[in-house]
Amino acid sequence: MRNIALRLRYDGTAYHGWQIQRDQDTVQQQLQQALTKLCCHEVKIVGCGRTDAGVHAERYCANFRSDTRIPIDRLPLAINGQLPEDICVQAAIEAPEDFNSILSCKKKEYTYLIYNSRIKDPFLRSRAWFYPSPLKRDVMREAASMFVGTHDFAAVRSVGTETKTTVRTVYYYEVEGEGPIFRLRVCANGFLYNMARAMAGTVIYASEGKIRPGDIPGLLEKGDRRLAGPTVPACGLYMTRLWYDGAVGEMMERAGDAM
Repeated sequence: MRNIALRLRYDGTAYHGWQIQRDQDTVQQQLQQALTKLCCHEVKIVGCGRTDAGVHAERYCANFRSDTRIPIDRLPLAINGQLPEDICVQAAIEAPEDFNSILSCKKKEYTYLIYNSRIKDPFLRSRAWFYPSPLKRDVMREAASMFVGTHDFAAVRSVGTETKTTVRTVYYYEVEGEGPIFRLRVCANGFLYNMARAMAGTVIYASEGKIRPGDIPGLLEKGDRRLAGPTVPACGLYMTRLWYDGAVGEMMERAGDAM
């Protein structure tokens, strides 16, 4: 049985997140249906993590097992022929027997996109959060830097998926972009439920003057979700980078145009 890893890219607007759910259309459901039809047997696919309803992926990794004889270099085109236009398999590779897209992942990067303008852009309505009040880049950068390091991130997670610990390590959190576009790029060894979106809301709180950047370490220490900023809308969030060892890691680094 082959263990096949895929590099995906999808627009999450039409889907209720990655993970299969009862009575809701999801990315995993679409992909499993396509693979089951293509491979002529039931396929169960493992994704590198959950993305919520409306969240997008510039890069996403998933793996499945199959005895299909389709050559690996032809597999992306074959799968894409069975998928809707808003989901694309960009590459495929034969992964090691013990490879698991979620357990083998070393770290992840999410990017949150904000369109900061007085006038909305209808072409960005499902791709970025329209925020009409002026934002202060310097204050946001200072606030973002306060999240870097190993901390208990209970203050910036929503109640949802259970986890053994709320301690995570953030390797960098950068505020980029020019003009009306803000990109909040964060990399960590793992993310709690809604963590990236709550961190973005807290950085915006600092820009608005509702908290000071220097308040964030104390906020994290207290672990009280009510003290942090809001969970910002899903439309601006993208999974943008993933790190793996070996050939799968090389495949993910060839992921085409980055944001």
